[in-house]
Amino acid sequence: MRVAVVGAGASGLAATKCCLDEGLEPTCFEQSQDIGGLWRYTENIEARRPSLYPSLVSNTSKEMSAFSDFPFPEHFPVFMPHALLLDYLRRYAERFSLREHIRFGTTVVSIRKHPDFATTGQWNVVTEEEGKQTSHVFDAVMVCSGSFSEPSLPLQCFPGIERFRGQYFHSRQYKRPDVFQGKRVLMVGMGNSGVDIAVEASRVAAKVTISTTRGAWLLSRVFEHGYPWDMILNTRLMSLIKTNLPGPLSWWLINYKANQWFNHENYGIQPENSWLVREPLLNDDLPSYILTGRITIRPGVKEFKDNSVLFHNCPEEEPVDIVVFCTGYAISFPFLEESVVRVENKHASLYKYVFPTHLQKPTLAVLGLIKPLGCILPVSEMQARWVSRVFKGLCQLPPQSVMEKEINEKKKNQIQWFGLTFDEILKTEWLVYLDTLASFIGAKPSVLGLLFTDPWLALTIFFGPCSPYQYRLGGPGRWEGARQAILTQWDRVLKPTRTRVPAGSSSSFPSLLAVVGFLLLLAAVIFGFQ
Repeated sequence: MRVAVVGAGASGLAATKCCLDEGLEPTCFEQSQDIGGLWRYTENIEARRPSLYPSLVSNTSKEMSAFSDFPFPEHFPVFMPHALLLDYLRRYAERFSLREHIRFGTTVVSIRKHPDFATTGQWNVVTEEEGKQTSHVFDAVMVCSGSFSEPSLPLQCFPGIERFRGQYFHSRQYKRPDVFQGKRVLMVGMGNSGVDIAVEASRVAAKVTISTTRGAWLLSRVFEHGYPWDMILNTRLMSLIKTNLPGPLSWWLINYKANQWFNHENYGIQPENSWLVREPLLNDDLPSYILTGRITIRPGVKEFKDNSVLFHNCPEEEPVDIVVFCTGYAISFPFLEESVVRVENKHASLYKYVFPTHLQKPTLAVLGLIKPLGCILPVSEMQARWVSRVFKGLCQLPPQSVMEKEINEKKKNQIQWFGLTFDEILKTEWLVYLDTLASFIGAKPSVLGLLFTDPWLALTIFFGPCSPYQYRLGGPGRWEGARQAILTQWDRVLKPTRTRVPAGSSSSFPSLLAVVGFLLLLAAVIFGFQ
């Protein structure tokens, strides 16, 4: 079975590897001359490609960001600069011999149903290389083109911007803070990139202001007891608590956890509706920069003047020289017909965020079009594992009516939990989603079963971080090194930090959990956890 993979970023590499694991024949088309996608830095901004700034560091820790059968090198820092993440992807491609299946410098122009699609499920794929177009026929398609290439710049939402005499640009254009030297800078929007850029700008600018309509929850990479935030929050125990607590109690817990570092209301960034779960910001500097006056928080922009801006509920104008719009990205698939995947309000109605529901044959899948509250790499890999088995006929999708009903129900739940604005609908609970897809392919770990056969591993899995290696303990794609990778994950976290004194054999964190582990696990079983 021949499979076309669009894009050789992290999702495309995982898709190519998973196809090979299932005995399929992948051909990965990459328009640039190298792998890496989002994580490959270029000095120049290239069309239809993501653009990084040199100082970018990952928001998720290496143990929670790894592909499930390929841990990061132990000497890599816990949170990695983009260059090391690219290095990891190159090691991954080399380890599993993926480059020989990638055609570089090749753009996918169009993907259309084959005339006999209803019976074969095949696709006509037209590619272009050095100005020459070629037509291919593939049995299936994995779309891994990402969602950080087309900036969303809704200038019509900002009255007066046409008469503003200063400079303005989208955050995608940003590379270095030199452009802000001595300037009065306004950041419109409070996403991760916007806060990162604001912090950098404040070191050289005369003044930096962040305008946010909704506010945000802010987390530090350095969480409780100095451990990485995602290794503390993304555990099976925490997920069980969040999904089983009554609504008001769950909201209180989220508020409590978010405000442990500092009181968001005192710093002017408390989310407008604190009961809505927004994608958290990861930044270690913002609170101190607000305290020291380097950064000021303002409400949403009401109107731009010639050389200033007026905010809602603020009577005085504020002088501005440069505006950076941190307004996110549009999602588009220019090579697909709208009848195949239709995007509305930055959202495509896909079953489990992957499959169009209306196709007669489930032979096209979209990977990575999701905003999990955790790293995307293990998620796109799990999607690829599931998709490759669907393509092969080893997993079946529900009837169209069942899939569409679930999508509509999920929208309703997402509106209640996240609030439906822009791309909030793409956000989902990281561990629950991984478990769901893993159960489809028989790779979800059974904590209850392990409790009787390998109790120490069961306790580590339940109370410790839900690192991706858990999904290689059994089922298809089982990896012999999974157990050892799980039991040594804290060693790899501490290895790059304990550089003054010899590192211990293990972190004390799992040991402390074991004291109360057994009793709490039994309580969890009573709740029906398996």
